[in-house]
Amino acid sequence: MPHAETPGLLAAPRNRLRWWTELPLILLVYACYSAGRLLARGDVTSAVDHGLAILRVEKLLFLNAENPLNRLFTREPWLGVPADFWYASLHYLVTPVILVWVFRSRAVHYRVARTWLMTSTFIGLIGFTLLPTCPPRLLSPTYGFVDTMAYYSSYGWWGGDASAPKGLGGLTNQYAAMPSLHCGWALWCGVMLWRYGGNRLTKIAAVVYPTVTVIVVMGTANHYFLDAVAGVAVMGAGLLLTPYVLRCADRVRARFEGRGSLVAASSARASSEATGTASSAASPAAEASIVSGGCQTSAGERFPRQRESRFEPGAEPGASPTDAGDGAPATAR
Repeated sequence: MPHAETPGLLAAPRNRLRWWTELPLILLVYACYSAGRLLARGDVTSAVDHGLAILRVEKLLFLNAENPLNRLFTREPWLGVPADFWYASLHYLVTPVILVWVFRSRAVHYRVARTWLMTSTFIGLIGFTLLPTCPPRLLSPTYGFVDTMAYYSSYGWWGGDASAPKGLGGLTNQYAAMPSLHCGWALWCGVMLWRYGGNRLTKIAAVVYPTVTVIVVMGTANHYFLDAVAGVAVMGAGLLLTPYVLRCADRVRARFEGRGSLVAASSARASSEATGTASSAASPAAEASIVSGGCQTSAGERFPRQRESRFEPGAEPGASPTDAGDGAPATAR
C-alpha cells in the first residue's frame, strides 16, 4: 500500500544523487557537528547551573526518572554494561547505516531524509552553544548519580571520562547534553524504519530503538529526561524547516546552473561570430584566387593577342575560322 506523501516535500529530485557527492557532504556535516560540540564548551559553572535547573524542573513535574534508572544500571551489570555499549556505539553506527539504506533502496525519499537529519543537527549545535549543560554523571556525588561509563569502563573500549575511546576523552565536549541528539537521531531512525521498512520486524525496531535509547541515556546518567524531550523538539523543528531548506538549495543550484548556461551560451555566440567573420573575410580572397589562380576571365575580357575561334554570320559550314582582330582567315597567317 503506497504511503501518503506530503505535497511538495517528498518530490523526486531533478538530478539523480550520487554517492561520491553525498559522502563528502555527510562527512562535512559530521565534522561540523563534532567541531561545534568542541567549540561550544561554555563555562563549566554555567553548565552545572543549567543541569541543576533542569533537575529541579523535573522534580517539580515528577519526571525525575534518572535516579532510579541509574541505580538499577549500577546495581545490575547485565543491564549497565549493554547500556554503555548501546550508548557508546549505536549512535554512530545505526544512523549512517539507515542513511545508506534509504539512499540505496528509497532514493526518491533520500534527499528529504538527509536534509531533515542535517537541519536538525545544526539546530542541536545552536542548543549546545546557547545552553551548555552538565549531564547528571558530572554533578556532585551528593545528587546520587553514578557515571556508568566510568564504572564499567573495564568492559568496553571507552575511557572513564567520556564515551570516546580511551585517552581521547579530552577531545569531546562533555557539557553538550541539551538537547540530546542521541535521542533525536534515534527518533529519525525510527521514523525511517517505520515509514519505509515495509514489514513487521522493521516497525518493531522503529519503536524499540528510540524508546530504549531514551532509557539508556537516562540510566547511564548521560542525559536528563528533558534533554530527550528537547531532542525530539529539535527533530520536529528540523522537519518543519526541511521544505524551506530544500527550496533555498534549489534556488541556489538554479542560480549557479543559470550562470553556467549564460557563460556557455556567450562562449558559443562569440565562437559563432568569430567563425562568421572569418568566413566573410575569406570570401573575397577566395573569389580573387579563383579569378587569378584559375586563369578565368570575366565577360568581355581578353588576354593580349588571344585568338578567338568563331564563325562569321552566313558562312558556310566548314569555312575557315577568322581572327578576332582583322577577319582574315587563320590559315593565311
